[in-house]
Amino acid sequence: MNTFYHSTRSNEQLVTSKQAILTGIAPDGGLYVCDDITSHQLDLNTICNQTFMETSRLVLSTLLDDYTSEEIAACVEEAYGSSFDTPAITPVTPLGNDWLLELYHGPTCAFKDVALQMLPRLMSKAHAQSDQNIMIVTATSGDTGKAALAGFAGVPGTGICVFYPEGKVSDVQRLQMVTQTGSNVEVCAVSGNFDDVQTEVKHIFADKNLAGRLHTSNIALSSANSINIGRLVPQVVYYFDAYAQLVRSGTLKKGESVEFCVPTGNFGDVLAGYYAKLMGLPVARLVVASNSNDVLCDFIESGVYDRRRPFYTTISPSMDILVSSNLERLLYLLSDGDCELIASLMKQLSEEGHYTVPRALHERIRETFSYGHATDEETSKAIHTTWEQNHVLIDTHTAVAKHVLAQQQPSDAAARVCLSTASPFKFPADVLAALGEDITGLDGFTCMDRLSELTGAQAPRQLSELRDAEVIRNASCDVSGMSEIVENACMRCLA
Repeated sequence: MNTFYHSTRSNEQLVTSKQAILTGIAPDGGLYVCDDITSHQLDLNTICNQTFMETSRLVLSTLLDDYTSEEIAACVEEAYGSSFDTPAITPVTPLGNDWLLELYHGPTCAFKDVALQMLPRLMSKAHAQSDQNIMIVTATSGDTGKAALAGFAGVPGTGICVFYPEGKVSDVQRLQMVTQTGSNVEVCAVSGNFDDVQTEVKHIFADKNLAGRLHTSNIALSSANSINIGRLVPQVVYYFDAYAQLVRSGTLKKGESVEFCVPTGNFGDVLAGYYAKLMGLPVARLVVASNSNDVLCDFIESGVYDRRRPFYTTISPSMDILVSSNLERLLYLLSDGDCELIASLMKQLSEEGHYTVPRALHERIRETFSYGHATDEETSKAIHTTWEQNHVLIDTHTAVAKHVLAQQQPSDAAARVCLSTASPFKFPADVLAALGEDITGLDGFTCMDRLSELTGAQAPRQLSELRDAEVIRNASCDVSGMSEIVENACMRCLA
């Protein structure tokens, strides 16, 4: 083993990947990173002749090298062996002259499944060497919550507490969470938006008094958000696998470059693509696609990150975010590991709501990252035209990326790939309305049925069956009450 992790804000304390995954977030509030990603170059010849499962074992063994090969193999088999509805796991399919990377074939019909079927397995292997019980505390803007609940429910020695912004997730997303069974599970709606919830979760992690009280009961907190390196690393896999699929189909020749357009709010999904680029994938450009909460677009354009702006509730709710946590990792990597700079920028963001990166750093970001945003009207139009022209049904987040990709100037890429992050049936009302149907007075399941009738597409069973599921998680609080919810959940589930 030669890969160690440390905080983006200090390199004084080195930890193994197992320790980083169990801890989730560094004690100083930074995110765990390693400094030798570029030394881990993966061979394209090997990648292009492998299955998703084989590439998953290779990527995880490379970046999480204190796990044994046997541990990694077991994690991959448990995560992907039977829980996805296609053996391809993340198939690449045609989208006009471009390509769609379908990331929604897992148990909760969202891209988060790729990582959140893996993370509990990685934690379990790491937990076997620890005598502490772990409480996962997670903020969700929609999809992370159910994917994390599905992954961690019933896992020995582990509990999970999920917070979501009340009224700001889709009906289907909410039902997926509040019907979750399991004795080690807590779900709570919070008054506020996702940024309010995510910020308070970070405060909970930093609360030394709470940590001390939990320690007496042999409990530690960790995260299932993409701030956890164990969430980020599995997402690197599907970038390599998508490239391999395109090579095998004859779309690409090995060595030709590819462009990815990624709908993103917290920056984790697109950052995984940058990790793949650092590890040798020929990525010409990564396109950040935002909705009306376009703080990332403004940052890439100007080098100024400013969260002091209106917050919009959109039809792509998983992207309704103004504080993109994973951007911190990119800034660390592109500043050549300047911990002092990163700590200063994050302090300024916390205290003043904005920061400006040095010009040289901004220029490096612009070398790889492009951007664009879509309004709700443009998102709906993209759904409509994609169905009319290509007979491909996409959700409201994928549609943001589809619109943005269509606006991009040509690059050197030999192929362009749009990441499709959720099933359209998770957002049936908005997708149905985009197709020109009147949804007045219709509930989510009526919209789901009508969407299926109109398009001939079948709603995933795990979504359609929610109509008969019992709501068993009715907790709610304001932001100030979240810490108490966490502590009570720890005592109920783990003490």
